[in-house]
Amino acid sequence: MNLKVTIQLATAFLTLGVFAQQPNYEAKVDSLMKLMTLEEKIGQTVMYGGGWDKTGPTVSTDNVKFIKEGNMGAMLNVYTAKATRDLQKIAVEESRLGIPILFGYDVIHGHRTIFPINLGMAASWDMNMIENYSRIAAEEASAEGLHWTFSPMVDIARDPRWGRISEGAGEDVYLGSEIAKAYVKGYQGDDLSKNNTILACSKHYVAYGAAQAGRDYHTVNMSEDELRNVYLPPFKATVDVGVETFMSAFNELNGVPTSGNKFTLRDILHDEWKFNGFVVSDYTSVNEMIPHGFAKDSIDAARIGMNAGVDMDMMGHLYRKFLKDLVAEGKVDEATINDACRRILLTKFKLGLFDDPYRYSDEKRQQETIYKPEFLKAAREAAAASSVLLQNNNNALPLDKTKTIALIGPLAKDEYHINGNWGGAGDRKGKSVSVFEGLQEFLKDNQIIYAKGCDIVKDDEKGFQEAIDAAKKADVVLLVMGEDHGMSGEAASRTNLKIPGIQPKLIKKIREAVPNKKIVLVLMNGRPLNLSEEISQVDAILEAWFPGTMGGSGVCDVLFGNYNPSAKLTFTFPRNVGQVPIYYNMKNTGRPIPDNNPTEDYKSNYIDVPNTPLFPFGFGLSYTTFQYSDLKLSSNEIGMNNQLTATATITNTGTVDGYEIVQLYVHDRFGSITRPVKELKGFQKIFLKKGESKTVSFTLSVEDLKYYNNENIFGVEPGEFEIAIAPSSDFKFKHTFTLK
Repeated sequence: MNLKVTIQLATAFLTLGVFAQQPNYEAKVDSLMKLMTLEEKIGQTVMYGGGWDKTGPTVSTDNVKFIKEGNMGAMLNVYTAKATRDLQKIAVEESRLGIPILFGYDVIHGHRTIFPINLGMAASWDMNMIENYSRIAAEEASAEGLHWTFSPMVDIARDPRWGRISEGAGEDVYLGSEIAKAYVKGYQGDDLSKNNTILACSKHYVAYGAAQAGRDYHTVNMSEDELRNVYLPPFKATVDVGVETFMSAFNELNGVPTSGNKFTLRDILHDEWKFNGFVVSDYTSVNEMIPHGFAKDSIDAARIGMNAGVDMDMMGHLYRKFLKDLVAEGKVDEATINDACRRILLTKFKLGLFDDPYRYSDEKRQQETIYKPEFLKAAREAAAASSVLLQNNNNALPLDKTKTIALIGPLAKDEYHINGNWGGAGDRKGKSVSVFEGLQEFLKDNQIIYAKGCDIVKDDEKGFQEAIDAAKKADVVLLVMGEDHGMSGEAASRTNLKIPGIQPKLIKKIREAVPNKKIVLVLMNGRPLNLSEEISQVDAILEAWFPGTMGGSGVCDVLFGNYNPSAKLTFTFPRNVGQVPIYYNMKNTGRPIPDNNPTEDYKSNYIDVPNTPLFPFGFGLSYTTFQYSDLKLSSNEIGMNNQLTATATITNTGTVDGYEIVQLYVHDRFGSITRPVKELKGFQKIFLKKGESKTVSFTLSVEDLKYYNNENIFGVEPGEFEIAIAPSSDFKFKHTFTLK
């Protein structure tokens, strides 16, 4: 920092008596802002990219020039200790006030050590594991000079056509909220001033996951009660645990783009929820209010964005170019810019950047931190814990280590796609472990017969015969198939949910060639797929998602029984794309299908497939079996100030120790607005040795039963509720209680 400015700041701070006391960041920010020009305050609201990655349209900038002028508050897509230190040095030593800049990056499911994609991690239902893996991501990212991740994505998503479903926790509000909190706690830790913590960012605010037709960036229209009951709660959960930043979304919501939506950004986020952090736009989303038809030009977009509550403009140029004139014209109040600047500076003080702007940019720490052995071990465990066993006919799994394996498929030796979309700074070729390499830990070379068979999307059957010959020679067939990593994530919506390309055709050919051999299908993909044909052609299906750096090892731990699969789906798998959107916590119709006559005419059904999904929310098999029994309620009636305790006995009736994810569901039978047929209200992941029984207990309070009615009042109404403790959402309620 310039000596002159350092003396000015020190004098100002000492006058306030804050240097020798506990941090009084607000007073320090106020003192600094008294020294700032309007242009420098606007500069804090500007973010430009370093050009290392492209997460949207390229916007050329002279970054060094803007940093020297104090016209940049943050940068994205710059990492490594040296690169961030070099740029920070310019900000601190060459700009007038020496204000440090923030470095942000898309650390979505790991930084260097890549964990399973977020939808996969959610399937673990393990909040401690999710918090720990985001803590590891923060350790690695902070060691490379990063202060901020654009994560977690907490959008509720109910349409598997939408590519960004891979980045979230699935379709459920309760589970999604719990997972959102775990991410924030992991990234931010318990003390932001430590140099191994990074800012979390709740995105995409709000209802981005409800894009029309599952098409990215598309329109969203919904009632306010649906917005408040389904899409807002995970965001509110992150505010409750202290998330420091939010990101406004690309979509419009009920006719108003979310980056210009005062109702969601100011009325709800700041006024109702008392959020004290700052809001950054998504990549050029302020500019995009123009093609939305909401802003007439760039100047108008800058006015709308700042007035609505977007504090920082990511890659748009608009705030830097137009805010000063808008203030002069009286179209933006300078107090609004002061508020945005204050929020951003406050975050920098919390991170300790004014105490030591280079504290995150330590090359020695970087070298010692990334890819630590314990991080790789955690990634391997996460890959196993996230893999969902969807089918296991005739005990096809676990595999026998004495048998020969025909390893077939375009992803069998893959080290690139296995990291999935948003693979951070992970080394896709030097560090990632393929399934082939994972098998080599368990089998001798002469037990593995490899044939690629086909590509992911290329229509070329030349490798079919080699794959069929391999299948005929082996004892068991192991197929590793799925999507290209770019088929999910941002701008990667699909209308066809089948396994892509000619992979399904190869599966059929192999089944025809070896009708009596066990065939195991390992899937790598970023969304729920239509597996309606594959379930009849293979014996076992293991949904491994994109499992990350140690994916091959973690998947093989499951395949060979070193890890008993315990993961369960957080998203419904449809029978075909025509059922979409399909989710467990739907609402009933006036003509539901009766249980005793599922084919009755003039009911809310399809004429070509059942209403039911292929695999329901909460579903996942194990190598053992569990029995649920003896559900008991502490009372059949509770008052408004009481709690209800529900217990059930879970018994491991199989021959293998294992984890079971026990789920609590309720149904409010009657309300002032209709209620979902089922709602998850609790879960526990328990470990049971073979033959062991445990009593699982859940406590429900009136708070758990509240919802927003059609007058947007958050409360609960007396009446009858159904309740169940179950292994998945596929059950019938048998017990009730009354709230008086």
